[in-house]
Amino acid sequence: MKVFNTLTGQKEDFHPRSGVVSMYVCGITAYDESHIGHAMTYIIFDVIKRYLGFKGYKVKHVQNFTDIDDKIIDRANQSGLPPAELAIKYTDQYFANMDALNVERADVYPRATEEIPKVIEIIQGLLAKGYAYESEGSVYFRVRNFSDYGKLSRRNLAEMIPKASSYEEKKEYPLDFALWKASKPGEPFWESPWGKGRPGWHIECSAMVLKYLGDSIDIHGGGQDLVFPHHENEIAQSESFTEVVPFARYWLHNGLMQQDKQKMSKSTGNLVSIKDALGRFSSDAIRLFILSSHYRNPLTYSEEALEASERGAERLRWALTHQANADEGVAILNAEPFEQKFVEAIDDDFNTAQAIAVLFELTREINRSAEQGANITEAQLTLLKLGGILGLTLKEKTQPTPDAEAFISLLASTRDDLRQNQQWQLADKIRSGLADLGVTLEDTHQGTRWRYNKR
Repeated sequence: MKVFNTLTGQKEDFHPRSGVVSMYVCGITAYDESHIGHAMTYIIFDVIKRYLGFKGYKVKHVQNFTDIDDKIIDRANQSGLPPAELAIKYTDQYFANMDALNVERADVYPRATEEIPKVIEIIQGLLAKGYAYESEGSVYFRVRNFSDYGKLSRRNLAEMIPKASSYEEKKEYPLDFALWKASKPGEPFWESPWGKGRPGWHIECSAMVLKYLGDSIDIHGGGQDLVFPHHENEIAQSESFTEVVPFARYWLHNGLMQQDKQKMSKSTGNLVSIKDALGRFSSDAIRLFILSSHYRNPLTYSEEALEASERGAERLRWALTHQANADEGVAILNAEPFEQKFVEAIDDDFNTAQAIAVLFELTREINRSAEQGANITEAQLTLLKLGGILGLTLKEKTQPTPDAEAFISLLASTRDDLRQNQQWQLADKIRSGLADLGVTLEDTHQGTRWRYNKR
């Protein structure tokens, strides 16, 4: 099994420290609705977690919530809600969205405001070692004191300085970053040895990793937009505090969702909410859309692509509706070669696009074998199992009532009779009318089968 490590810039054999893989994934800043770009990140890492479980590993998964920062304070002031209440609102909404997308829950969801003691402990240690300094009630990290600064993003200080924005005069150096921010009038605050304030953004993740997973972890993940400065700063402050290298063995970063050639983000308003996407498409369709591209590549949001993914999800579901022939002596469809190809694809840096292609190959073979009267039971179970690794439920989003099902079956049977009597016009009228209602008919050697596609 190989994974692409951002830290080394190449694929590496995956060798965790033990049978329990420690994985930290950066979570949302809870100040607005989660969008489809968030779905991309968390679906990808959900598949990584599921696959590690399939390979026999246990995974301890931690994912944070940033529940206090400038954006939350600004939005709270605009909305009239207290910052804590605003953060809870969007955290709860995030959970509802992830549940609807069939994303498995992490083991721990720490929140920045609940980790203040650990944050203060780390800052005190960095101050004692000369990696940090206090200035006017705030505390900053000295990037020049960490010789490896820039190793994740492959930048050096000389290149970064011209790009640094105007900085506060109380900082010693433009690239120094805040570990603790002195509170402004009217802002939420916590007591600290340096006065009233709150954690900087980067320090909260280090505190959570060290507290819940230890000084060195196997996987640290997030979007490519976090490589610099967020993850770069995490490495600097964590390795300076613990003196343990590496802070994370494998850095995995997914590509970003785009719309209209721009990164999808809350700050630009260029986004599609998860709620809106789920209102139109099934979770299976959304997952197929995201996973049909390699996770490190950017992905452009497209309703046409999602509609195609919905049709693809329906093809996978359809293969599970065939009645298996369990008679003795009939051929049995062997799904082992498909599972082997699927595993080879995911083993190669989580190549879900290739793995999905294997699922459709298996689906075609199930359909063909069913037509020939073969036993397809094991193959259908394999399709369910492999789809489950990708988080696909392969369940219909909606179903007609039992009475409606009986009526559809009656119409399909009537159409068969009309076809046998060569009354093609009436038979086609029934097919067309059912199609308008979201029902697709398929003529097979075993008779007419139907499926309900209404979303």
